[in-house]
Amino acid sequence: MSQIITLTTDFGTQDYYVSAMKAVMLGIAPDVRFVDVSHEIPPQDIMAGAWVIRNTAFLYPPGTVHLVVVDPGVGTSRNPIALKIKDQYFVGPDNGIFSLFFNEFKYEAWKLNNPEFWQKAVSNTFHGRDVFAPVSAHLSNGVSLKEIGEPIEDLVTYHWAVPIADKDGLQGWVLHIDRFGNLVTNLTKDLIEDHLKKKSVKIYVGNTMLNKIVNTFGDVEEGEPAAFIGSSGNLEIGINKGNAARMLSVDKGAQISIVLQK
Repeated sequence: MSQIITLTTDFGTQDYYVSAMKAVMLGIAPDVRFVDVSHEIPPQDIMAGAWVIRNTAFLYPPGTVHLVVVDPGVGTSRNPIALKIKDQYFVGPDNGIFSLFFNEFKYEAWKLNNPEFWQKAVSNTFHGRDVFAPVSAHLSNGVSLKEIGEPIEDLVTYHWAVPIADKDGLQGWVLHIDRFGNLVTNLTKDLIEDHLKKKSVKIYVGNTMLNKIVNTFGDVEEGEPAAFIGSSGNLEIGINKGNAARMLSVDKGAQISIVLQK
């Protein structure tokens, strides 16, 4: 194991929640190294958490444990689970938070039903501290998935809408807005290259039209919008030194169209 545990939550840093989870894990695995991926996932936004962990997990060394807690159903009948995907481990609620992995990767999934690896007292509202954190620490110490639970097959899965491609172009949606206000769409680089084949296009988002896809923000004037392929491999709309979501009045779920020019 790598002795690295990453944390991705919607807890923020104002309260004691993140610190409490780390304290529990250090009591079990004192040599562990923590990496805070993000604690600024919008509250209860499961798919935002799914997007963030999908884009970072496989950059870590083999054996890394990813603790992911965006858990509006805490204390209900939803299962606590652990996954092994490729050479990485994931711990969190079975509420769709790991959905973006399921279509791309084979996985092993385990229901966490062995309280031997939990805190002795389990709060109904803080499974991050009392279930997910101790399990993550035990996995980092080399405890096997077989010891912490039993296999589970049917997992909760969410799907984003699939882009639409036709003879006139592509239609997609804004699936994520990052801290800078960049609009991340579900139109991938491969889909754009395969369907548009570098032809002349017009791009429509909100009430704004752009004439081309550029390489980066600096290819347009300051304050102007730019369409580009972001680091996730998806088309993004940004503003050079500005906030696209605010300046273009666009929210998550907004339609984006790329229309081929005749």
